[in-house]
Amino acid sequence: MTIINFRSVALGLAAACTLSSAALAAPVRYSLDSSSSKVGFETMFGADAITGTMPVTRADLTIDFERLTASKVAVALDVTNAEASFPFAAQAMKGPKVLDAGTYPLITFVSTAVRPKDASKAQIDGDITIRGVTRPITFEANIWRQQGSESGDLSNLTIRLTGAINRSDFGAVGWSDMVADKVSLDILARISKD
Repeated sequence: MTIINFRSVALGLAAACTLSSAALAAPVRYSLDSSSSKVGFETMFGADAITGTMPVTRADLTIDFERLTASKVAVALDVTNAEASFPFAAQAMKGPKVLDAGTYPLITFVSTAVRPKDASKAQIDGDITIRGVTRPITFEANIWRQQGSESGDLSNLTIRLTGAINRSDFGAVGWSDMVADKVSLDILARISKD
């Protein structure tokens, strides 16, 4: 994968597509490739790590390469199909004491601000909703052209968002005497230009 330099993306897009400057300034919508997009998570169970994945069911992504701060991200995760590094952990995690997948089958994230950090990274502030409780979160974001893409071709991208939550902030307190409160998140979304 090739990391995209946010400062030079607009020039690369213009060269690749020979667009007018008016078209270049328009935000670009992308669709999710759900079959190759996922969320990884990790928390501690005593001295051992519990890891797992959760499918990304929906992602609405609009990237403004001229003005990154105008970009928007919205993601929905499928709690009911979450998997963990051992079966008991997956069952407990989806149960009523933790994520309560029967009542709250989705976890959602909606961006509220995108802040460029350096040439290839940004921070995305937003609201995450777990178990019907919404709290602010900040993700570190990287964006790449997918492997095999030509220089300047922005039609197929990969976005990676990393961050962490405290599950107790959302009422997911089951087995707190055995399982850590902090859960690290690693969202990988593969997207294609509409």
